[in-house]
Amino acid sequence: MPGTEPATTPPVATRRLTVAQALVRFLAAQYTERDGRRHRLIAACWGILGHGNVAGMGQALLESGQGGHDSQGAPAPAPLPYLQGRNEQAMVHAAVGYARQRDRLSAHAVTTSIGPGATNLVTGAALATVNRLPVLLLPGDTFATRVADPVLQQLEVPYAGDVSVNDALRPVSRYFDRVHRSEALIPAVLQAMRVLTDPVETGAVTLALPQDVQAEAYDWPEEFFAERVWHVRRPAPDADTLAEAAAAVRAAHRPLIVAGGGVHHSEAEDALRALADATGIPVASTQAGKGSLRHDHPCDVGGIGHTGTAVADDLARTADLVLGVGTRWTDFTTASHTLFADPSVRFVNVNVAAFDSHKMAGLAVVADARAALEALTEALAGHRVAGEYAAGTATGKARWEEVVDSAYAAPDEDARPTQTQVLGALDAAVGDDDVIINAAGSLPGDLHKLWRARSPRQYHLEYGYSCMGYEIPAAIGVRLAAPERPVWALVGDGTYLMLPTEIVTAVQERVDINVVLLQNHGYASIGGLSEQTGAERFGTAYRYRAADGTYTGDPLPVDLAANAASLGMEVHRAGTVGELRAALAAARASARPTCVYVETDTDTDSAATAPEAQAWWDVVVAETSGRPAAVRAREEYERHAAQRRHHL
Repeated sequence: MPGTEPATTPPVATRRLTVAQALVRFLAAQYTERDGRRHRLIAACWGILGHGNVAGMGQALLESGQGGHDSQGAPAPAPLPYLQGRNEQAMVHAAVGYARQRDRLSAHAVTTSIGPGATNLVTGAALATVNRLPVLLLPGDTFATRVADPVLQQLEVPYAGDVSVNDALRPVSRYFDRVHRSEALIPAVLQAMRVLTDPVETGAVTLALPQDVQAEAYDWPEEFFAERVWHVRRPAPDADTLAEAAAAVRAAHRPLIVAGGGVHHSEAEDALRALADATGIPVASTQAGKGSLRHDHPCDVGGIGHTGTAVADDLARTADLVLGVGTRWTDFTTASHTLFADPSVRFVNVNVAAFDSHKMAGLAVVADARAALEALTEALAGHRVAGEYAAGTATGKARWEEVVDSAYAAPDEDARPTQTQVLGALDAAVGDDDVIINAAGSLPGDLHKLWRARSPRQYHLEYGYSCMGYEIPAAIGVRLAAPERPVWALVGDGTYLMLPTEIVTAVQERVDINVVLLQNHGYASIGGLSEQTGAERFGTAYRYRAADGTYTGDPLPVDLAANAASLGMEVHRAGTVGELRAALAAARASARPTCVYVETDTDTDSAATAPEAQAWWDVVVAETSGRPAAVRAREEYERHAAQRRHHL
């Protein structure tokens, strides 16, 4: 109207910060919410600071208040606490351990310099993505402006000017972006949060940060720093598909449930127990799913597959309906597609990821595990397996318990313990709330067969990537996530030598983890596998060279207990079963990071050893060889391989 002033847009409130400062403040304001409970999304940032991030992320973390004090002089918590690591790969492992313990609802960030600091992230990123566990990676990168090319540690690619070593993270990241301009941080970091909080998409997320961009100032809208809550959904199953699944279960004579890691991620343990209680269907578990039922539940039959129990594998061979819940159906679980042998067997797969739910040609129930199990229990009201099937399951379970008792038994307290006797002593020492962590070597097979899980989070096996060196840093992450729970990292000498450096971090941060270090002078797991495949244990022992050039001389004179002590741990040496029991008790009572070192008996013929594999695993054998061991192994391989099948 005449005489009125034109409307004006009020100015947007802004805050001038560097890109790194803005990123730290943004991350500190992110939350997840599921079932009405809110969690910090990024609870801390691990970092090793070098020329690619020291003046960006390093300065920003310092400015955010690390080590500051409140108005009363007490230490004030930083918006994004900083954790100092020793190895970039290990920092990712610690972050992954934290995220798994927190049911993927809270995670850690990891910042590194450019060059080797960034490429050291690749193994940890692959582990996170394979296991569907969230971690935010913030590696430094070369100059976006390219004013100083080539900078220290820069990879020059003649055919592409925009490639850096960080591109090695692309195939192992669920989301990757390089923030070339300040304002590009906003959409990049929002996408990163979306992926981290999505149960289907989650894994390693990488935001590569050029070192010059990290330190550039920009006027950020204030709303960028407002608290933001990311709701973690529980998608319900489609009604028609659920009805079809219930009908398939009702029609089955020999149903079997296979519980995978999705049961834990969804906090579906109570729903699974309710289904088992109502129907009597036996429940086997993958490495990631073990502990979904307590070991003494009548329906729990233990691990399944190549490292499974006899009762679980026998049930799998005759099952006519298999209900997979939150499993990826890896080769260890399916015994390389030889385990589920009934010609009429069919699969129903409950999984939040459509990709996994369609495996094994199964009926795909694409839904949150807890929501689907609750709905399925309701749909199966009044249904129960036949009495003779339940009785057979109980008989098989009881027989396997006798196998476990025999493997754990240590009648001579003065003898050197076998590896399974170590597990038996640990089983007697821990409580329901303790967490047992392992990832590689011969221990995963023994644990999957023998460990009696007492609570949903007691059994922490990283077997999606089976990464040597995971255990010690992951123990730190778990302990940070659950400071009220005693944590045990079980490692062999081969694994220990891969990545012991975060012991220093545990000492520095006063994170009282326990490490059980088993000395067996080499790669016990691969040694056994090498023998089975005709490779005659070549290159698997930690020994001097003999006169014939082979590694069959005396054991190396290394002292790993002294090494752990030199890094700051309290160390207890255990030479006998009795000493082992005392050492474990002392470690559990200690308030310091503690190592129990035990040299295991590997030559015994005692029953106190792990039972043989109850199902096959496909590791190819040389098709032709002049060595008799390989010829025999190939004949055995072809016999098993003939039993493989595609489920259609």
